Amino acid sequence: MKFMMLINLGPEARDWQNLDEAGREAIQAGWQTLNETPGVTPGTGLAPPATATTVRVKDGKTLTTDGPYVETKEALDGFFILEADDLDAAIEVAARVPATRMGGAVEIRPVMEWQQS
Repeated sequence: MKFMMLINLGPEARDWQNLDEAGREAIQAGWQTLNETPGVTPGTGLAPPATATTVRVKDGKTLTTDGPYVETKEALDGFFILEADDLDAAIEVAARVPATRMGGAVEIRPVMEWQQS
């Protein structure tokens, strides 16, 4: 089963510049270990929500808005894909994301497999 792991770094991990050297090294080591975990397809980080552009189509016209689709305290900072046996296995991997120990969170969503007819 595939899961999309949506990462919210939280304010402490997001404030990379103000972390001490040991803190930055611990986060890097945690990500390296996580990316080497069987079933993990590494994703990437995302630029801050303020850099987003939201696209809608209304009456056949493309409309764009600067900024994220919704206002939220917990911004999406990155993602990766996990192939795991079940949700419990996905939870175990999510708990290893360094940001979860620094006030961040990981939202786990099953990836829908579309069937072609």
